[in-house]
Amino acid sequence: MNWLKSLVRKDSQEKEFDRELRFHIRELTQKNIDAGMRPGEAHRQAMLEFGGKEQMTERLREVHQIPVVETLAMNLRFAWRLVRKAPLFSLTIILTLALGIGANSAVFSAIDAVLLRSLSFPHGDELVRVQQYTPKEKSPQTFAAPTRLEDWNRMNSTFQAMTGYFVEDDSETSGSLPEKLTHAFVAPRFLQVWGVSPALGRDFTPEEELFGGPNAVLISARLWRRRFGGNPDAVGKALQFGSPIPGHRPSSYTIVGVMSPSFLFPDRDADLWSPSPVNAPYAQNRAVTWYTVIGRLKPGVSIGKAEADLATVQLQLGKQFPKTDAKLAVQLFPLKQTLVGDSQRSLWILFGSVTLLLLIACTNIAALLLARMMDREHEIAVRFSLGASRRNVIGQLLTEVFLLAFLGSLAGLGLAAGAARLFRTFTPNLPRVEEITLDWRIVFYALVSALAVTFLCGMLPALRGTRRGIAGALAKSNKTQVSGRNQVQWALVGVQVALAVTLLIGAGLLQRSLAELARVAPGFDPTHVLTLQISESYGETGDMKALTQRTNRILETLRAVPGVEAASLVSSLPGVPGRQQIEIKIVEGEQDPNRKVIVDSRFVSTGYFAAMHIPVLVGEPCQDSPNATPVTVNRSFANTYFGQGPAIGHHLISTAYSGFPLSGEIRGVVGDAREQGLNSEPMPTVYWCSNVAFPGTYYVVRTRGEPTALADPLRRTIHEIEPSRSVFDVATLQEHLTGSFAEDRLRTILLSLFAITAVSLACLGLYGTLSYFVSIRRREVGLRLALGAMRQHIALRFLLQGLRVSVVGCLFGLALAAASVRLLSGMLYGVSSFDPVTFAGVITLVLVVAVPATLLPAVRAARTDPMHVLRDE
Repeated sequence: MNWLKSLVRKDSQEKEFDRELRFHIRELTQKNIDAGMRPGEAHRQAMLEFGGKEQMTERLREVHQIPVVETLAMNLRFAWRLVRKAPLFSLTIILTLALGIGANSAVFSAIDAVLLRSLSFPHGDELVRVQQYTPKEKSPQTFAAPTRLEDWNRMNSTFQAMTGYFVEDDSETSGSLPEKLTHAFVAPRFLQVWGVSPALGRDFTPEEELFGGPNAVLISARLWRRRFGGNPDAVGKALQFGSPIPGHRPSSYTIVGVMSPSFLFPDRDADLWSPSPVNAPYAQNRAVTWYTVIGRLKPGVSIGKAEADLATVQLQLGKQFPKTDAKLAVQLFPLKQTLVGDSQRSLWILFGSVTLLLLIACTNIAALLLARMMDREHEIAVRFSLGASRRNVIGQLLTEVFLLAFLGSLAGLGLAAGAARLFRTFTPNLPRVEEITLDWRIVFYALVSALAVTFLCGMLPALRGTRRGIAGALAKSNKTQVSGRNQVQWALVGVQVALAVTLLIGAGLLQRSLAELARVAPGFDPTHVLTLQISESYGETGDMKALTQRTNRILETLRAVPGVEAASLVSSLPGVPGRQQIEIKIVEGEQDPNRKVIVDSRFVSTGYFAAMHIPVLVGEPCQDSPNATPVTVNRSFANTYFGQGPAIGHHLISTAYSGFPLSGEIRGVVGDAREQGLNSEPMPTVYWCSNVAFPGTYYVVRTRGEPTALADPLRRTIHEIEPSRSVFDVATLQEHLTGSFAEDRLRTILLSLFAITAVSLACLGLYGTLSYFVSIRRREVGLRLALGAMRQHIALRFLLQGLRVSVVGCLFGLALAAASVRLLSGMLYGVSSFDPVTFAGVITLVLVVAVPATLLPAVRAARTDPMHVLRDE
């Protein structure tokens, strides 16, 4: 392997330069000694005459670099000539690599944008999400009270600053019709924490952040372009939001700045930001929480140290405010982790899949190059005979492969650019999806892939093609020689089959899971249901009586629209994945302190169960009650916590919503519905009956005909009774259910496409390898036929040879799949990771597809004319 060491070790050439310099200095020193100088003086004079060692070494490098550049240019010209001489062969390799590298680069672009790249904020790694929680209770409440946020910010020693925000949908009424805008209310230090400044205008002033101060708003670049045409004069103009709420500040806001398009707020739909005054009277209650808290750590501070510091702060607050703070604890998470969520698992699985696909493409190309190398043995032998070194020949062969890989990478980058648009179109809810672009990172990755492919595909053929001597290679080219076996090509084909089986099994399991999900009985009827939202404000909760009256008026108006069968409110759409679990207590009876009552909690209004066709089993569904909050539970709740006893009449209490403690009496029991997602079994569920529309509440309308036909009539009807409110997110419930599994569906589709492509490449590799062996063993087949061999025996011999490799590849593929399908376990529904039907179906499919791939070359071998072959010889 001396030639390889000389390729990768740069110091070998440096040592050569050093030896050459020492030789010349010795010669010059000896010449000075012969002239009568003493040895020391002779050496010093030689060094002076010769010049500095570093300068001479640099000159030698320049002298040697010219031949290297010339050799590389010559190799590239020769490689391009070979590409043009074999266009079909070259095009096959380029397209195969374009598919492999393109798919790989596309998925890597998503991984780079979503998982690897830092958040698009200055020093984004310093940003953390701060959550409060109650260790002894299972509660989703992670928001913070404004006063507690200010205490955290004032008392900690590890944060540069903390801020918070909450979001609601407003109706902007400056135009002819109300327009829904997503309005984020932010705590002080907002831009300081994010580390950004407005692209136009300024930040909020201290006066604007106080209760009763001037109304100011920052708008997004998207709203700036849409509403003001990108005019800088927009700063200073006013926006109107609905009608003023009694007791609250007016709804006219002055635009003080425009944010940059690169400001990617966690809520991507946010159109504007305005201060939420922490000194407001309604913000002084420590039990009322609404802020999502974001903090920026000081440089060099770890999350663990900051969490310990904030835990100490919260412990002090617990002593100072025992009623509201004593039971609270604090958690910190990197902001990027909270934004990415569970998407990283899907992306890494896709990346592993396309990496397998690229390996299959590499083995396919390596097999093609090995076959082609046998045809070039005579050419290589001639080059050896003319004095070429093995290193030079290998360099030429690798240059040819690199040129093909480079062209394939360029074509693959085009596919990757299209795939980036595919991600943005079909997975709009994927975190940071708008950051998926084709930038220099992806180009660099594609070039690195080309280099990797060059060595993966080209090294083995180059080594094997140059290992024979000149005489052996010339003898091999003799047509009278019967070809021997070559197990390397068959091993490469087996690897392709094994990897293809692995991908197919993964895709098959995901397909089976989607099929099982489609057959699920949700427990409600999603057909003929239209959903919509109406802009609401948290400020309206100050007058619950007026809010209830307004909600009832909207519901009664919707029910009166011709074609409407039922209408209701719900806090979260049924069947759409989401976590609404809280801990409650059953007032009556003895309670086991070790058994917590954990339920799915939902707010619904009168008519919800009729609108969703959820059957009422016992009692009565939600009814409006002025004196108490009626509660309806599902069958799972009644069976789990009451067994054979009656559930109706019991009282429930929940303190999960600390600012709004809940209590109610069970009035009815309904059937189980998959409220938390079609892929989740029904769990004990409590429906709190309330005709109050909070921000984020959905109106569900059951229609007698096509739901979308009533979209415009419902909009007009709502506008007539609520002219200052916008209606948005109008869609059928079926669309919401379909969209909730868009990421799963795209993952399944992509993995299936990769698997089909892998099987196709494996079959092409099998067909190409067997066809090549049929061609080089043509004389052998002719001799066998001339000596009386049966044609069907010849065909069967080749057919069994191909199928034997396929079977071995399938066995190895099963082993690989068994080791890897555990990664899919959390993504499957209704099917086991080791589903025998899927495993058997994949093996059957691969063998069925492999039969024609081997049968065609086998039949061609059996049809060989022995007289024609022997005459040619």
